[in-house]
Amino acid sequence: MSGRSEARRFILQMLFLLDQNPEADTQRIDRQAALEFRDPQLRNFIRRILDGIRLQRTKLDQQIRQTAHNWRLERMAITDRNVLRLGLYEMLHEGRPAPVAINEAVEIAREFGSENSAAFVNGILDRLNPHSRSTKTQTAPAPDENTSPDAGAQQEHG
Repeated sequence: MSGRSEARRFILQMLFLLDQNPEADTQRIDRQAALEFRDPQLRNFIRRILDGIRLQRTKLDQQIRQTAHNWRLERMAITDRNVLRLGLYEMLHEGRPAPVAINEAVEIAREFGSENSAAFVNGILDRLNPHSRSTKTQTAPAPDENTSPDAGAQQEHG
């Protein structure tokens, strides 16, 4: 697994923390990143992505809401909505090729989310892909008790 993939996993964990505690000490996050990542480029990557998502969160969330018509952002599993924010931010603001950003997000969702998270994240990010033919022509599948990505929200890994 690449250093950036590991950094994305760390970012997801910090986004989860910030989602639960918006007043969390960002200096503590930086200290934890320094303990886990020796490479200063990876620490800079982490800080840049975290800061960017925090600054763009309202816009990212608006785009996710517009695409996931049948899903309220607040009802999505915390992991799923933060993986969506991460993948979308990388596509739109980091210049990451959409297939790379989507693949990374899907792998993280598979690892940290529920049974259905990977498919859910893939579908939403594919529709948010600015270069995808399916952008704005499809909607997320309707919620279903058996397939809801937030059905496993209580079993999330932090």
